[in-house]
Amino acid sequence: MDISAYRTFAKEKLGVTFNNIDLLLTAFTHRSYLNEHKKTVHEHNERLEFLGDAVLELVVTEYLYTNYAEPEGILTNWRSSLVRTESIGAAAARYDFESLLRLSRGEKRGTERARAQILANSFEAVIGALYLDQGYEAARRFITKSILSTFKDILESGSWMDSKSHLQELAQSRETATPVYKVMDEQGPDHDKTFVVGVYVSGKLRGRGTGPSKQAAQQKAAEVALEHYRITGNASND
Repeated sequence: MDISAYRTFAKEKLGVTFNNIDLLLTAFTHRSYLNEHKKTVHEHNERLEFLGDAVLELVVTEYLYTNYAEPEGILTNWRSSLVRTESIGAAAARYDFESLLRLSRGEKRGTERARAQILANSFEAVIGALYLDQGYEAARRFITKSILSTFKDILESGSWMDSKSHLQELAQSRETATPVYKVMDEQGPDHDKTFVVGVYVSGKLRGRGTGPSKQAAQQKAAEVALEHYRITGNASND
């Protein structure tokens, strides 16, 4: 991709003009791309990701500490919800990071889960590049616009809570019942299994989830059940 696309991205999405555009280029360079372009590309984005992760956590921590008086445990949960892979991957998607990713041919055909992780990693790497090139304030402004702006929705939806914990609280308050998780199906070899788990409340199937472990599938099932509550507004409805 032409380097002008990265300059345009920096201006339009990050609101800056990079002094060293190679930093931004590196932020979008996956390890696999380096393996296929060893003669022309000499660095991938993992070191920038390491730096960006620290900057992201500091900005979010500073924001929460300054604006809220809740105890440490709640602040920690709030921070986790803001910086988790799903949150920053979604932010990367909103800012169209995917069109700028430099991936190997194999990674371009990767799974949706792998792509989500790559997007999240590139988001942190871009923060690292922005911090090095433009300084802390520029990085803070971008994080505020792309991540902290979602915090109100996170609070209102309760998504900062662990999905299973949130579901248990909701089910007990609305149906005086505790969610029960049951494995509905297992597929694949032992080293690469996929589990399908159903969550039942008052004997009714409220959600079904799939994942590489029983725990991951339970979380997905809980997320579906929470969506059921949100849509129906009354857990007693089928």
